[in-house]
Amino acid sequence: MHATIDQNHSPWILECAEGTPATALLGPCRADVVVVGGGLTGLSTAWHLSERFPERRIVVLEAHAVGNGASGRNGGQILNWINGASDDDPERIQRIHAVTRRGIDLGESLAAACGVKEAFSREGCLEVYTSAKRAEHAAERVEQLSKLDIPLEWIAADRLGFKGAYGAVADPLAGRLNSLALLHAMKKVLLARGVAVHENSAVTRIDEGREIRVSTHGGEVRAATLVLATNGYTPLLGRFRHGLLPMQARNVATEPLDEALWNELGWAGRLGFSDDFDRIAYGCRTAAGRVVFGGGGNFAYAYPYGGKLLPDASDRREERYYTAVEARLRHYFPGLPQRLIKHRWSGVLGVTLDRVCTMGIGGEHGNVLHALGYSGHGLALALLAGCVLTDLYADNHAPWRDLPFYQRRLLPIPPEPLRWTGYQVYTRLTGRSPRRG
Repeated sequence: MHATIDQNHSPWILECAEGTPATALLGPCRADVVVVGGGLTGLSTAWHLSERFPERRIVVLEAHAVGNGASGRNGGQILNWINGASDDDPERIQRIHAVTRRGIDLGESLAAACGVKEAFSREGCLEVYTSAKRAEHAAERVEQLSKLDIPLEWIAADRLGFKGAYGAVADPLAGRLNSLALLHAMKKVLLARGVAVHENSAVTRIDEGREIRVSTHGGEVRAATLVLATNGYTPLLGRFRHGLLPMQARNVATEPLDEALWNELGWAGRLGFSDDFDRIAYGCRTAAGRVVFGGGGNFAYAYPYGGKLLPDASDRREERYYTAVEARLRHYFPGLPQRLIKHRWSGVLGVTLDRVCTMGIGGEHGNVLHALGYSGHGLALALLAGCVLTDLYADNHAPWRDLPFYQRRLLPIPPEPLRWTGYQVYTRLTGRSPRRG
């Protein structure tokens, strides 16, 4: 184990202002809405609810600290499109692009409104193609989408610094978001608005009914409406157990690089990239000049038996997996010295079988809202979820009915032990992640 590597702490925390911890929930309280989960979905929902219904009492419960889950442990890219949702109809393509662009725009506007403008940057992201055939199809797709006024650009291989690349698609509307910095700033604003945000308040029990009771170790919230904003952690609450696979994603990051080394790496001036494999590799340049990198093969992802959380990056059994992630990073950028890698960490993804997320309202009394299953493509969608769930809370379904995630029923995933066994066999035989659709 490298003694100088920071284990299981995402570097995003080093690039944002230190926030004051919110108090834990102590004793009973009442609310109009209780939001479980202090990530992008939860705080975006609390934000939009408090703007539209300032008279309502809103309580947010977070098990650890705001942004402790995937919202503060991600690859940093805020992207267009809905993972798993493909369509050949021009109007549908334009609709999906417009909606996900709205999520990106929301990241920019929230960062500005909360005084952390530097947390967001829109300099584009690349999708790199590593086979000639896939590159040819991608270039044709760029031409087709340009006719729909979707501003993508094809970048030839000789303009890239990626080893083995045949070209890349650049999306100038995509960007980078330090979502942890944004969440810290949003929390401060929400508290000032009168929204109750409680950290270190893990939910131990949810009792549904016309009035919902949400219990923690220190207290209880009674509310008319519940929002499930826990993504990959949702099955631990006994919800969406049969449609959501909680997967662990391993990531690494370097120390800040000087501009000369960045120029040698050759990212074509863009902030982020991903490749074209099933178990994609992805990377991002942070505001301080760090490389954030993850994915690249089976070694970068894991599903533990029963969906329980894996050991953190400091566990010696994890050493070989992180070494493989680092090797994949140097495969694309051979000029990157190994000594520069300073961070290893993991985050929990909520993955659906067809990779399409779901946002909707349900429960026996129609008072349980949810948005989850982003399948590793969640920054723009999680921010957008705040708009969606606020509309559904207001019984305004019309703006969202035509979208793939609206009230989507998740495909069933087999129970244990078939789930764990099937995952292990399938990934080892194919090198791919199990999926349908």
